[in-house]
Amino acid sequence: MEQTLIIFKPDAVQRGVVGEILSRFERSGLKIVGMKMVSPDADHYYHHYETIGKVVSRRGQEVFDNAVSYVMGGPVIAAVLQGVEAVDLVRKMVGPTEPKSAAPGTIRGDYAHINYAQADKLSIAIANLLHASGDSDEAKLEVAHWFSEAELFSYKTSHEHFTQPE
Repeated sequence: MEQTLIIFKPDAVQRGVVGEILSRFERSGLKIVGMKMVSPDADHYYHHYETIGKVVSRRGQEVFDNAVSYVMGGPVIAAVLQGVEAVDLVRKMVGPTEPKSAAPGTIRGDYAHINYAQADKLSIAIANLLHASGDSDEAKLEVAHWFSEAELFSYKTSHEHFTQPE
């Protein structure tokens, strides 16, 4: 089974929509194997966004600085989800990074509305509720960065009886 990282960003936590969104992942058959609320420091986010995600390299220093400022605006909830092709499923459910481009029915399409032009005009990060690992290699690095082995759990859900018969 594949694991992926999601981070409920400060806007999701502050709006009180974490449970509602998390239930969408659970209803799809994904299993929560780790979860915690944290307020990481700038070094933790540097490792996440640049060492792993290469944001400065791909998008520039201003985008990186805005992203770090945004996620440090309050506590976040990090979770590890597990399931069949979990990374692709979560990415499909979350929708594109820009909420304006996200289709209705996706999490960003249903819960966010800002676009790149507005964020750029205000020199802020795009408030899009969640981070979701981009691919399976990134997911492995992110899970290891945010969670120790002792913080991840193994158990069988009733859904797994249908997707992984013994």
